Amino acid sequence: MRMALANAGITLPSLRLDAASLAREAPCPRVELGGCSAEIAARLAAALR
Repeated sequence: MRMALANAGITLPSLRLDAASLAREAPCPRVELGGCSAEIAARLAAALR
C-alpha cells in the first residue's frame, strides 16, 4: 500500500500495522492509516476516484 500511495505522490507518515491486532490470541492484522493533512486527504480521495 505504501508503494502504491508513493506512486500516486502520496505519503501517509503514520501508515503501519496495528500491534494490538497482532497480539490477540487469534491474530487479525489491521493497518493503521494514521493522520494526515487535509491536503493529503484530498489527494488520496482524488487518487481513489
